[in-house]
Amino acid sequence: MAISRDKKNTLVADMSDLLASSKLTVFAAYQGLSVADMQKLRAEARAEGVVIRVVKNRLVRVAMSELDAYKQTDVSGLTGQLIYAVSSTDEVAPAKVMNSFAKTNDALAIAGGFGNDGALLSAADVIALASLPSKSQLIAEVIATLLSPVHDITNALSGNLHALLDGVEAKATS
Repeated sequence: MAISRDKKNTLVADMSDLLASSKLTVFAAYQGLSVADMQKLRAEARAEGVVIRVVKNRLVRVAMSELDAYKQTDVSGLTGQLIYAVSSTDEVAPAKVMNSFAKTNDALAIAGGFGNDGALLSAADVIALASLPSKSQLIAEVIATLLSPVHDITNALSGNLHALLDGVEAKATS
């Protein structure tokens, strides 16, 4: 059944809005994925703040051509049945959601992605992004690294204080 021109315009406008606000867009081939699996993927993505869209590649190309950041992007990889995962809040959430789902479902194969500047990412790049720690984990690691010298000094001073107190106590008992 053919899609009406109004419906196509609505889909293009929706995809343009998603891409304009996107920090990362991941696309993957999903041929052979069951409806139940697709619903599970959508639920997992929704929990992470990721929007999942199934849109014809031709309409995605039109949406990309309307945005300055994506005008020069190579879209030759947009072939076959593709699903698009988009996040406007997290730079790696779409990659993490799609990669974790692809590990348990062989029917989903990550094909690539687009950065917010229109840069084309290969499937290997997307998988590498997915393996990065989360933003909160990275912040915690940086804070721990910055506080490490403070903890070391505190431990050294408290160790000397304990040794001094032990020495005073030993002197007082003898």
